[in-house]
Amino acid sequence: MGSDDEGGGFEVETALTRLGRKPSAYSGFVNTPVFRGSTVLFPDAETLESREVEYTYGRPSTPTTRALETALATLEGGAKTFLTPSGLSAVSTALLAFAEAGGHMLIADSVYYPTRRFASRVLKRMGVEVEYYDPLTGAGIAGLLRPGTKLVLTESPGSQTFEVQDIPAICKAARGAGVPVAIDNTWGTPLYFPAFEHGVNISIQSCTKYIVGHADALLGAIVCDEASAAAVGSAHEAYGLTANGEDCFLALRGLRTLAVRLARHWQSGLEIAAWLASRPEVAQVLHPALPGAPGHELWKRDFKGAAGLFSIVLKPCPKQAVQRMLNALEIFGMGYSWGGFESLIVPFDAGPARTATVWKAEGRALRLHIGLEDVGDLKRDLERGFAALAEARA
Repeated sequence: MGSDDEGGGFEVETALTRLGRKPSAYSGFVNTPVFRGSTVLFPDAETLESREVEYTYGRPSTPTTRALETALATLEGGAKTFLTPSGLSAVSTALLAFAEAGGHMLIADSVYYPTRRFASRVLKRMGVEVEYYDPLTGAGIAGLLRPGTKLVLTESPGSQTFEVQDIPAICKAARGAGVPVAIDNTWGTPLYFPAFEHGVNISIQSCTKYIVGHADALLGAIVCDEASAAAVGSAHEAYGLTANGEDCFLALRGLRTLAVRLARHWQSGLEIAAWLASRPEVAQVLHPALPGAPGHELWKRDFKGAAGLFSIVLKPCPKQAVQRMLNALEIFGMGYSWGGFESLIVPFDAGPARTATVWKAEGRALRLHIGLEDVGDLKRDLERGFAALAEARA
């Protein structure tokens, strides 16, 4: 009959087709169906009191959400998965699980901006001291750890400027101080950055991105080791977080093609990055997998592949010229997401969000996500944009 929710013993490409599904439980249908529901009926008063049943209410879990939870835990190599309605809610829940008034948290200065906004608006109001650290600190983070440090939040590479952190060195230092380490691992994914193998305690995914892969669902996941699962689980339960069954179904569907999609994103993204590095309009390409780019050696040491997301810095030109360039593009869309089948491009300025480091680029910066389109078509689209840029500067 095929898979019965077993991924062990197989290569990851095979495991992705098997995890999170039990055809024998659903009359042989290969995909776990969508369960919609809040109320679960108990068979008798005794069971109602003991609660010794697999499902008690729709919020904590359903067969659909359970299938995705177990699939992601197995894929990541963690002990327990907690699903949330978005990637940001996954990050914020992990932070809140360790937040204490008077406590101290270390967060990478290159972190996803909404994470930083949450820290400044919520954690600081709770009395948590948030300290941002240079993402290139590595083992030097030992000097920033305090007796009151509750968590280190990393993100590697940074989702705008793509600094690659020395995660094993950070984890070694934190482990010596008894401090858990969390990573926003959305760029690396469970396939390309095995977070737990590198010493991380909590791996966070914005499943909205590559796991769903089709720009049609919002979802987050927190995968924990045994030591961190109780704290994260307590916070997750207390905040009443619920993942939508339909979105979990789409994430399970996305898992089936994750390996082949990521390979295409990696290959196409790297080809476009190398091509852009040769363009006269481009001052710098920020793509860790590109030889010679910042962070390449750490990427080569720790990662098994690369995402389709990277940034470029243009040579100095007026803002209006960049706008003309963006408006001339036909394939690249302008939108604040990534990880889907479609190519995207957005301008950014990371400078105002930094406190521990300085982001300063002479030219304007653009972040690109390379989708699944033909690479030749994408190059021609960018050429169209560069022609508009040159025309605007003339």
